[in-house]
Amino acid sequence: MNTILLGIIGPPQVIIILIVVLLLFGGKKIPELMKGLGKGVKEFKDATKPEEETDIKD
Repeated sequence: MNTILLGIIGPPQVIIILIVVLLLFGGKKIPELMKGLGKGVKEFKDATKPEEETDIKD
């Protein structure tokens, strides 16, 4: 029973992770990191679209 509960991430763990990220990168770097992450996700989505849909946009 205890081994099943070890894989669950709850609110306390998320808060601890956010605090660690804030301490590592600082408050000024986090918006830059999120902007870069957003651009990366957008490029990934664009790359996974079929060729026909990307040709129509151009």
